[in-house]
This record gives sequence, C-alpha cells and structure tokens, in this order.
Amino acid sequence: MKKILPVEELARDERFVRVPMQERFSDARSPRESSRRKESERRRGRTQMDPEAPQAPDAARALMHGIFVGELQALEGAGRTCWDFETGDDPDETPFQLKLDMARQCWDEARHCEISVKLGEWMGTEIGEFAESTFLYEAACNPDPVLRLTGVNRALEGLAIDVFNTMRGFGLDTGDPVMEFCEDWMLADEVTHVKMGSDWLRRLTETDPERREKALEFQRVVDKLFSLGGFRGDDDESPIKLARRFRELAGFSEEEITEIAELASEAMEETRLRREATAGARADADR
Repeated sequence: MKKILPVEELARDERFVRVPMQERFSDARSPRESSRRKESERRRGRTQMDPEAPQAPDAARALMHGIFVGELQALEGAGRTCWDFETGDDPDETPFQLKLDMARQCWDEARHCEISVKLGEWMGTEIGEFAESTFLYEAACNPDPVLRLTGVNRALEGLAIDVFNTMRGFGLDTGDPVMEFCEDWMLADEVTHVKMGSDWLRRLTETDPERREKALEFQRVVDKLFSLGGFRGDDDESPIKLARRFRELAGFSEEEITEIAELASEAMEETRLRREATAGARADADR
C-alpha cells in the first residue's frame, strides 16, 4: 500500500464532482462567492445564516454538503497518518500513541460521515449537488506529521468547531431539533480532535521551537485561506462566528483566537479591495 497517497487517487464514485480550489471559490453557491452578496443583505438586517434571510436554506444546504466532504477527507487524512509514518526507527517523530489518537479520530470521522449524509437528506440535499474541493486531504498529506496536525487538526478542524457551533444555533433558531442534535454531537468530537492536535503539536516540538513556528505559520496560512474572505470571523458581518469558548477547550490560547480573528479581518479586507479593483477595471473597460 502506498505511502502519501496522492489526491488524484482518492476513491470516489460517479456522484462526486471535484473542482480546483480556484473554481470552488468562484462557484456562485460556495460560501466565499455568496459572501460577496452579504453586504446588501446586511443593510436589510440579514446575513446568510439568519433563518429569516431568503438565501439561508440554500446556504445551509451548501454548508452541510461541504461538511460531509470535509468529514470524508478528514477520515481519509487521519487514516493516512496512521499508515504513512513509521514508529520503529524514530519513535519521537511519530509516537505510537499519536497513531492511536488518529485511529480514534477515524472512528469519529466515519460516524460523522454517516450523520452528515442523513442530515443532508433531512435538509433536502444529496451527495454531489455541490462540488468537492480536496484541500483538506491535501493538507493531510504533508510529509511532516507536525504540519499535518496544525493544518488539519488545529486549522481545519478548528474551522469545523466554528461551523458546527453556528449550525447548531441555526437549528435551534429554526426549530429543527434534528439539526441541533446532530451538530451538537459532532461539535463535541471536533473539540476533542482539535485538542489532540494542540497537545501533540506542543509535545512533538517541545525541544524544537523552529519546527513549532514553521508549523504555526502553516496553520496561519490555512486559517486565513479558510476564513473565506470573512465568511468565518469575529465580525458582525461574518455568517460563521469564531466559537471562542469551544476553541479554548480545544487548547487555543486567547492570543491565538484573536490572531485568527485578525486573519479573518485581513482576508475580508483583501477580498473587498480585489472586488473594488475588479469593478474599477470593468468600468474602465466599459468607458
């Protein structure tokens, strides 16, 4: 069996449609693209995840589909970590206990896949209705296990904490006990997954501050990318809010959470500037 399985060889049936990250972010139904329309909704007192907003049902279904493919790739990534690294030659590099934690995570992610499929059906969504991007799995294929832990368990699973917490609130606000229960159940697991990443990052880099900083920088890159232009952040305009309390339980310091919020604000501002530049270029072309 191969070590570091390339993303192109992931098994998928005909229901799945993969797109590159660039196309995924320009998909009109994706969170990042639809966030460009949130300003007009904000002026009317609505955001995408506001139950009263006209686009809320579609936004929730798209997000649920994204959660499902993310859980699938998280399962594949954790499984690869169990297999890709040897423990005999250098036990300090990939301790056996780390593999056991990843195996535990596989168990959780498999359950999350089943929950997500059933919840998607409950919400009126089927597999393949929205496109699949594979960035999570690609981050899970980093040849350095420490970068895998920061990119996946701390950054992307951290995003899952924010998403599940928001969706749980959405289910509560819409009077949907099925969504509220499912999201609450998965949220508890995600806190555990992020906490494992936080603990192993500190243990594996205890005597190597340079490696720790490299891993944290990789996490910053992933966190900024997946703030989706402000779709996730601390701002009132961000549909997905940072779940500060749950992140604290998962091993994030207050300074780290504030830094993630600042990265999200930077991403929002960069998106706004790009949008203005594009509009200006189009106006010049029309003239």
